[in-house]
Amino acid sequence: MKTSFPKEKIKILLLEGIHQSAAEEFNSADYRAEIRKSALNEDQLSELIPSVHILGIRSRTQITPRVLKQARRLLAIGCFCIGTNQVALKEARTAGTVVFNAPFSNTRSVAELTMAEIVMLARKAVQRSIELHQGRWEKTAAGSYEVRNKTVGIIGYGHIGPQVGLLAEAFGMKVIFYDIVPKLPLGNARPAGSLQEVLREADFVTLHVPETDQTRGMISSEELKVMKEGSYLLNLSRGSVVDLDALAEAIKSGHLAGAALDVYPEEPAARVDSFNSVVCGLPNVILTPHVGGSTVEAQQAIGREVASSLIKFLDTGSTSGAVNFPQVELPLLDRDCHRILNIHRNVPGVMRDINNIIADTGVNIEAQYLSTMDNIGYLIMDVGKDISREVKKRIDSLEASIRTRLLF
Repeated sequence: MKTSFPKEKIKILLLEGIHQSAAEEFNSADYRAEIRKSALNEDQLSELIPSVHILGIRSRTQITPRVLKQARRLLAIGCFCIGTNQVALKEARTAGTVVFNAPFSNTRSVAELTMAEIVMLARKAVQRSIELHQGRWEKTAAGSYEVRNKTVGIIGYGHIGPQVGLLAEAFGMKVIFYDIVPKLPLGNARPAGSLQEVLREADFVTLHVPETDQTRGMISSEELKVMKEGSYLLNLSRGSVVDLDALAEAIKSGHLAGAALDVYPEEPAARVDSFNSVVCGLPNVILTPHVGGSTVEAQQAIGREVASSLIKFLDTGSTSGAVNFPQVELPLLDRDCHRILNIHRNVPGVMRDINNIIADTGVNIEAQYLSTMDNIGYLIMDVGKDISREVKKRIDSLEASIRTRLLF
């Protein structure tokens, strides 16, 4: 699709070794992406961001309010992962920058690792492996169990939780889950009425929640005490969800028989940085470096998913799937018209002013769609070609306007 601003002049920067599939998607749509393998710190990003239109990141690059203040041309950010807590979402929205993520593409990878760790914890397999590496032959069945007929409790039944439940059932496990939003169970999973109910009943508690004010520190010493003696805790969601000091104490006291962690409150920014935690060295504790979604298949799918969302936004203005923006998608018309995209502060009178501009110029509106979210509004409008540039200029000059684009 031909856009008013030449595609070859749109600067797309992809950081942190985002899979080549993303660059291929951009190439197929006649865009070109610059790829860098490493993350950038705040100073480095603040220096580069003024010329960038589209930024792709994973979990290590932090998009702070300071960075966003320098991002004068930044139209959208693609988080090539599930989480978006590395982006100052409210500030991005206020600046007119749309944020997309990949909520579906790595769910299977996370679910598979979860089930693998449940089995490994039940069999103390990692502990036995460490002992063999140390030259110790500890062949014993003590404390080693089958997972069949055991209960897995899933906290957070969004994209990953149901897949974990289905895999667990295939192992012959019972499934109970809790989510703050009522969800339809898959398979024979049973919804619980409270978090405490899951903690009391489950032999394995696995966390699959986003980072929010409600989930930060949701598993502390009080919650751990509610869990069954000899049970296990798994966290493949966000590092802020579990109090690691409390977890370490529960392991040392023997109240919990083990744990598996893939995420941590503080994570190294690069491979060369060292890692240290209060849970290091504890028996039957599996630690992985935030690799729940790090499979070739998942990264390839994520590259395609996020790049496709960004391309659709660039080509049509669609914000479907955005995490911080009104969901607006207007079908393309075959009629002879131009498309205007306007992001404005959500204050009274904006549409009145825009309609006055339409009336004054006498332009014909072929289609339009407006939606708001908190402090901003987003308008897509298809108008006649004859005076579309004048309309765009006048809308852009409104006091409430944040950014206006003449798309094509």
